[in-house]
Amino acid sequence: MHANKPLRDYAAIGDCHGHALVAANGDIDWCCLERHDQDPLFCSLLDPDRGGALRLSPRDLVAHERHYLEGTNMLVTRLRTTSGVVEFLDFMPVGRRRGNGPHDYVTLVVPGWLVRRVSVIDGELTLDLCYQPSIAFAAQPAKLVARGDGIGGDGVPTLFCSHPLAISGSGSASASATIRLGAGQQLDLILAARYTIGDPPLTLLDRMQATTQAFWREWIAYSRYRGPYQTAVERSALTLKLMTFASSGAIVAALTTSLPETIGGARNWDYRYSWLRDSCFALYALAALGYSGEAERYVDYLSRCVALTLPEIRIMYGIQHERFLPELTLDHLAGYAGSRPVRRGNAAFGQRQIDVYGQVLDLAVLYEALGGKLDEQDRRVLRTFVDVAVQQWAEPDCGLWEMRDDPKQHVHGKMMSWVAMDRALQLFGPEPRWQSARDAIVEQVLGQGSDADGALLQAFGATHTDAATLLAPALGFPLSAAGLEATLKRVEAELANGAFLKRYAADDGLEGDEGAFLICSFWWVDALLAAGRGDEARELFETLLGCANDVGLFAEEVDVGSRDFLGNLPQAFTHLALIGSAVNLELFERGGAAALAGSYADRARRAVGATFGPRALLASLRQSGTIHRLTSSAASTMLWP
Repeated sequence: MHANKPLRDYAAIGDCHGHALVAANGDIDWCCLERHDQDPLFCSLLDPDRGGALRLSPRDLVAHERHYLEGTNMLVTRLRTTSGVVEFLDFMPVGRRRGNGPHDYVTLVVPGWLVRRVSVIDGELTLDLCYQPSIAFAAQPAKLVARGDGIGGDGVPTLFCSHPLAISGSGSASASATIRLGAGQQLDLILAARYTIGDPPLTLLDRMQATTQAFWREWIAYSRYRGPYQTAVERSALTLKLMTFASSGAIVAALTTSLPETIGGARNWDYRYSWLRDSCFALYALAALGYSGEAERYVDYLSRCVALTLPEIRIMYGIQHERFLPELTLDHLAGYAGSRPVRRGNAAFGQRQIDVYGQVLDLAVLYEALGGKLDEQDRRVLRTFVDVAVQQWAEPDCGLWEMRDDPKQHVHGKMMSWVAMDRALQLFGPEPRWQSARDAIVEQVLGQGSDADGALLQAFGATHTDAATLLAPALGFPLSAAGLEATLKRVEAELANGAFLKRYAADDGLEGDEGAFLICSFWWVDALLAAGRGDEARELFETLLGCANDVGLFAEEVDVGSRDFLGNLPQAFTHLALIGSAVNLELFERGGAAALAGSYADRARRAVGATFGPRALLASLRQSGTIHRLTSSAASTMLWP
């Protein structure tokens, strides 16, 4: 029997298509090589006995340390043994397409490889290599055979190694080798999803490494944030970029499925899909740093998705525009630390969550405010969404937390319906029906959705609050200063434990408990700033930064007592909220609470100006005194095939 590693042990690498999680000891326990949402090649994360992994284990390990190469998603792990020191460099090659425009970092070329480069720094070591892939979430064993210069099989990638590998026999489920290396010696591994006999992949690694490093460093150089939290902000931005699916423009909510919200519990969900809400939040965060390409690609992705479901929007889609994401339980897997069931797919795709219309309209306003152009078809679709929002805003829904009990009149959904009307009026001008609906929503939220002190509640007539009510000032919703203070007081009293918040205290129809949701604590930071409580906000923010693991990554939740990670990771919600709060702290320093007023578009304009076209170049020049290159970089161009 093997034990699961702590979730804090994992770092992520990827190529904006697929990804892998690397443990602190170098084990690769989770890998979706070509698509974030595919059946994993390795899933010992969810069943350490049968799930499969790629392991290169130095004998007599004493200690380990690791870091990302500065400005990249390339991971360096240094392992110290009783006889020497070895270093791993793990990355997935990615680069710009030849002929890209000078600022195009979304039209990408990837070979579909995972690379490990091994260097012995000191002494001599013996390393044990084991390649054990899985098929269909480990429901089927692989059947490995020699394949040219590597070892592979039907349905699994080919592993190339600069040292000989052995399989116990044709059709074996694993391949292994024992390798002895001395100081100055090297070993290279390539796990290749796409392989053509005759290719010499090991000879391409120097070029692949240089291109990948240039790509990440050039992309992160576009960030205009220069505040005191630059390291954390840039790591979060790089993580969000890694979580994009460049082929379509989708952004996934997390890179994993079924990591539990409490150990041994059943709140285990598949987050490897693109939620509109999460994606819009991610784009708000990236826009506030000066990025535009990801928003442009996402608008194209979203246009293709909603064309399939007009006049309504689904709350989420697959990363290649899939509409149906049926939820299956995988009963053959033990689950992380015995937390079952393991799920593939997510039944929430069929829920009604009325906030999505406001999210899309808010994104449209942001897109135009920063220099993007919506065509006539886009504008017709947006008008359709406003009409649907007018029809549906008074109806109950499942809420942003996707409760699986009876629908309710959730206050957050009502506020987002207000956003839909408000942003529509900004985009299209006066329209009496929209104005009337907007005013009616305010009246009902401040009446039926508030307590006697003016604090916002989770739902109309509820006796409890919800951390999502802290979003009111960020949305520009007309909550009074007294109402904001009352909401803060009630959230802190009902949901806070130190620096951490639960989402809500109400029964949600699901068994078991959950940890503290980190995004909620960042919303708390933002609400404190909106209330003018800057010192408290900064102290809380810096406490939250301390919850990251050793390479700056966050999961969805933490256990309040142990600070152990809970839930899927890395989690877009947490990283995007960190960026938003860091930017808001800078705006507050410049102009107080007034600098945070209005919408995400208003704050992004104050933070960076424009992000599209010539206006973006001028904004960058005004802000930093420098201007980005006007010609393409050859260094980040991927010459493949």
